[in-house]
Amino acid sequence: MNDFSFSMPTKVVFGRGMTDHTGSELASRGFKHALVVYGKGSVVRTGTLDRVLASLDAAGVAHTEFGGAQPNPSLAHARGGVEVARASGADVVLAVGGGSVIDTAKGIALGVPYQGDLWDLYTHAAEPVAEGKLPVACVLTIPAAGSEASASSVLTNEETHLKKGLSSELNRPVISVLDPELTFTLPAYQTAAGVTDMCAHILERFFSTSGPVPVTDQLDCGLIRAIISEAGRVMEDPECYDARANLMWAGTLAHNDLAGCGRGANGGRAGGWESHGMEHELSAHDPKVAHGAGLAVVMPAWMRYVWQSNPERFLTLGAGVFDIEPVDVVEDCIDATPEEAVEDAILATIDELQAFFCSIGMPRTLGELGFTADDIPAFLETLEQNKGAEFGQLQRLTMDDARAIYESCL
Repeated sequence: MNDFSFSMPTKVVFGRGMTDHTGSELASRGFKHALVVYGKGSVVRTGTLDRVLASLDAAGVAHTEFGGAQPNPSLAHARGGVEVARASGADVVLAVGGGSVIDTAKGIALGVPYQGDLWDLYTHAAEPVAEGKLPVACVLTIPAAGSEASASSVLTNEETHLKKGLSSELNRPVISVLDPELTFTLPAYQTAAGVTDMCAHILERFFSTSGPVPVTDQLDCGLIRAIISEAGRVMEDPECYDARANLMWAGTLAHNDLAGCGRGANGGRAGGWESHGMEHELSAHDPKVAHGAGLAVVMPAWMRYVWQSNPERFLTLGAGVFDIEPVDVVEDCIDATPEEAVEDAILATIDELQAFFCSIGMPRTLGELGFTADDIPAFLETLEQNKGAEFGQLQRLTMDDARAIYESCL
């Protein structure tokens, strides 16, 4: 087990009706004026925004609304939010929505004290500063990205088609309200994309090169098993509170860094995040592509391409999640070598994972997302800008490797 530092300063307020406690939670921290960031209509249509605003009014917390956040968080929109936050005198940014809304709020909060262009922070041309940075709070409506307790934030530069992440402890929200009842009306596709994103957050950390870490490995496998089980219940009964609650909590645990404790190198985040990097190119080039849907295509393809670099990791996943183990070719009188038995078990594990994604309505191919082979050169161009000529941890990948993985997704 590698050395690590784990901290989750976010206060999680979890349960039925907790949306109506948002105002009192902010007031208890001394906040006086919230910039309320939300998306393009669902929180308005469902009445969630009205409930949040009413709770702020009841608690004496003034508020300025800033709607229009994009499904893939937009740099231009966040830039506008920085100006509104400064002009309003807000002392907290309150996101009401899913990961894209929360990431937009994080970008706004980071940008308020910075006098240059917000994009500088995401390209690391400048570093975010704590002094003057606004705190972030959120009311989560879509379990998926885990942004409600993570140190991560992602923005998309529409002009350059670059999607970049910024990891900083300054990003962690101070308060996150998690009310599972808000997720009852989520469309099945959006629920499934969120489930896939949760699994990917765990797997990106699981596939690091630090060797076995039994406590964290079993935590990861248990989380994925629970997600698979609860996703099935939600698909059958979208208003099953317990299943929705378990998925919402799993999404938080998948990305608050607990799932990587002891697996990171030099105290950093565990894993190489290869699949996330390759998927970001899809949703950056076409913002209509749900991040989780892109991951459902890319991650199994990446797994098939790199498994030989660390078969033990894949065997641990197969046994821990799907109860798949290599057959004993001697005892069972199988006409195969032990190496072939290992390969069969690993490929069966990857097939099971992809079959689960497909069973909940996720795509299998790039074609289902509207892409063709002609789009791959554009993906590779921005991927190299984002990741460099080589990237990855479990297996270092060149742009030729990335091309082969994308092509296998067609």
